[in-house]
Amino acid sequence: MTRGMATKAIAHKKLDSEMLKKRKQETAKPTSEKASKKRSTAAKTKDPNAPKRPATAFFVFMEEFRKSYKEEFPDNKAVSAVTKAGGENWKSLSESEKVVYTDKAQKRKEEYQKAVEAYNNKENAGEDNTVESAKSSSEEHDEDGDEDEELLLSPAACLKANVIQHEEENRK
Repeated sequence: MTRGMATKAIAHKKLDSEMLKKRKQETAKPTSEKASKKRSTAAKTKDPNAPKRPATAFFVFMEEFRKSYKEEFPDNKAVSAVTKAGGENWKSLSESEKVVYTDKAQKRKEEYQKAVEAYNNKENAGEDNTVESAKSSSEEHDEDGDEDEELLLSPAACLKANVIQHEEENRK
């Protein structure tokens, strides 16, 4: 390589590094603007009157599992231990055993969709959106009266009863 070519290569590298610095400075300004826009959208608060999303089948299962776990292990106060045991128990359930919880979750989802439609209608009509009840959808669901008997039973007893019921329905 001749001396003239080496200086051209070095000069070329300097130009490239200078160009990169300029590009970084140019692109840094819009990203900071984007970040501020993201912060402003994240700063928007949720409407406290909006209906809460329904629990999935797993979380419906966990509601019952937590109660039975606390009865069995009253000294254990670690949330992680309860969640880990619940997750393992959920994985060990068969699909027919999970049907109970998916049905309950589906009912809650339907109730939620109705509540969202009513909420959106109120929003569109410009009416005052006051909270009629401070109860969550799960608390309202528990007060229907038809599940009071199930709440008194342990989750294992509920599973057995529902599995038997589903098997009888499938035989018909």
